[in-house]
Amino acid sequence: MLTEERHQFILTQLKQHDIIKLHDLISATNASESTVRRDLQLMEEAGLLIRVHGGAKRVTALQTELAVSEKSNQSVTEKETLAKLAVSCLTAQDVIYLDAGTTTLAMIPFLQTSANLTVVTNGVNHASLLADYDIRCFLLGGRLKNVTKAIVGADSIATLKQYRFNKVFLGANGVHLHYGFTTPDPDEAAIKRTAMEQAEMTIVLADHTKFGQVSFTKFGDLTQATIVTDHLNQHELDQYQQHTDILEAIK
Repeated sequence: MLTEERHQFILTQLKQHDIIKLHDLISATNASESTVRRDLQLMEEAGLLIRVHGGAKRVTALQTELAVSEKSNQSVTEKETLAKLAVSCLTAQDVIYLDAGTTTLAMIPFLQTSANLTVVTNGVNHASLLADYDIRCFLLGGRLKNVTKAIVGADSIATLKQYRFNKVFLGANGVHLHYGFTTPDPDEAAIKRTAMEQAEMTIVLADHTKFGQVSFTKFGDLTQATIVTDHLNQHELDQYQQHTDILEAIK
């Protein structure tokens, strides 16, 4: 491949997978390791990607937020892996909160009707799927955010403050050592923050691509939640475990 062709290939892979590994790029482009490393360096300097140990990840703008239809097709296997591990944290009779993310949505098919759970959510898609699985559900009222199908606003926060939860499950766009948990929209951040305040235990579901990322609005510190992820390299794991508990689905 020519240099321009390799760069375009790398960008296409990042759009599809969020994070790419160096050895996969070497194999796919039939280029030397030094050549691919130089490509990544040049593309990082141009602001097109962020180099990480063993590869690169996509640059995420602080206020960028994909629609549910777009996010639902991304990292499907990773979301299911995280969802199964998150569900294993539940006990019978739990009262839980699921926020309106696609990763928390992936938990619902693994919930057991026999566990007699009570679920509160601000996700319209979540409430519909919970009804399909015959699981007791309360949907918050308020303003519907069309892009993410989330209920947000003062009414939903006021209602949320009336509840207490054994466990709260949240998604995050960014998980950062210094900036904590972040998300693009301040209204959704306010909902997440309120839910955390009402919880005995908060669990944030975030695959490895979310680590080191920062979005527009902070909704919590790392110390406030246990993180469920697919896998981290040892260096990242050591760093983040100094601040919170990490549950890895893939050891």
